[in-house]
Amino acid sequence: MAAPSAAARERHPVDEVPPLGRTLVLGLQHVLVMYTGSLAVPLLFGAAADLPQDTIALLIAADLLIAGVITVVQSVGAGRLLGVRLPVVAGAGFAAITPMILIAQQYGMPAVYGSMLAGGVFGLLVAAPFARLARYFPPLVGGCVITVIGLSLMGVGTQLVAGEDATAPGYAAPERLLLAAGVIVVIIALTRLCKGFLGQIAVLLGLVAGTVAAVPLGLADFSGVGGTAWAGVPEPFHFGAPEFPVAGVAAMCVVMLVIFTESTASMLAVAEMTDRPLSTGDLARGLAADGLSGVLAAGMNSFPDTLFAENLGLVEMSRVRSRWITAVAGVILIALGCLPRLGAVVAALPDPVVGAAALVMFAMVAAVGLRILQRVDFRDGPDLLIVAVSLAAGMVPVSAPHIYDGLPAGVRIVFGSAITCTALTAFVLNLLFHHISPRGRSAPHRRGISGKILPEE
Repeated sequence: MAAPSAAARERHPVDEVPPLGRTLVLGLQHVLVMYTGSLAVPLLFGAAADLPQDTIALLIAADLLIAGVITVVQSVGAGRLLGVRLPVVAGAGFAAITPMILIAQQYGMPAVYGSMLAGGVFGLLVAAPFARLARYFPPLVGGCVITVIGLSLMGVGTQLVAGEDATAPGYAAPERLLLAAGVIVVIIALTRLCKGFLGQIAVLLGLVAGTVAAVPLGLADFSGVGGTAWAGVPEPFHFGAPEFPVAGVAAMCVVMLVIFTESTASMLAVAEMTDRPLSTGDLARGLAADGLSGVLAAGMNSFPDTLFAENLGLVEMSRVRSRWITAVAGVILIALGCLPRLGAVVAALPDPVVGAAALVMFAMVAAVGLRILQRVDFRDGPDLLIVAVSLAAGMVPVSAPHIYDGLPAGVRIVFGSAITCTALTAFVLNLLFHHISPRGRSAPHRRGISGKILPEE
């Protein structure tokens, strides 16, 4: 065999191109891990907006299509304009649900997507200025945000395992709990006992094993797959020409800033995992792709995208760093958006099986956050207090989801999100204690999440 070239030897793991078969399997694993979370947003919005089932199906297809396009853009990049070029997967963010529902109820569906279009353009314009704030996201801030992302989403996985209605007869049935436990055991066993490729696809194999085991338990139902069309592209501007109410536009611009906050922490975290230096230019291109998602989603009846936390957990767990694998995941998502029957097969995976895998991934995200916090020196100074208050602020809306219902809609957008609460609290406290001197002089700024000040381009 010929020796590898110098360029190949020097190639960063993020840029490595694995063999095609391995890339396809690992890409599919990324899709299965995030698929249910991606479906949740159109399902929740469709139900709250009282949309018919065929329209909700259109939203789901559009959601997958846009998520796939943005995932490819983020992974591969588009010149010097778009894409962080890291192994990340994009999907519909929960931050947009509440304002979209309020806009739909007050102004109608054309206003929802007109406001989203304006919010996306706003995101494209402010991506570069927002990226310059990255030096204010040291391990102290980023670790808090990533930890709360994992902790706050644990309830989603638990709900999938046990069921949504605690009063329903089958809620937390023993067979559901045993099936979920079995999936987790399979994932742990494969990770512990198998090296190489089998260990890297432990989550995928756990999903397959769980689905097979769910059939005799009566927890797998693929009967609805046969009635789904094989192919079809979502109709652009399904609800008519967009409208631009001032209040709706302002709300969606706030949503875009919320998405930027979440994505900044995620991009810094994946840069930490992959040991890939992240410049402000890289970060700006990644945020610009989030803004692009708002523009495309407005035209295709979808939702603004953020980076999915469960896929960050999968990168950490599988130890596979290649961005070309997530690019393939994006291509698969595009195919699912244009091939409804394939999407229906994936959507029919048993909830306890998907929930068990989600629990592992969300817990892995929280563990990554804790590892980042290990870089903080808690022996002296206010950092322990900053972490404590930030985590407390984030977990309030998790433990009491309706606590802010009496506040104005704009305030609920910010404080109703655990991730946003944590990011805002940690950011402000870090600024107060480490960047603003009591005598009015700027204090020396902290280091970036990777331990180095993020370089300018």
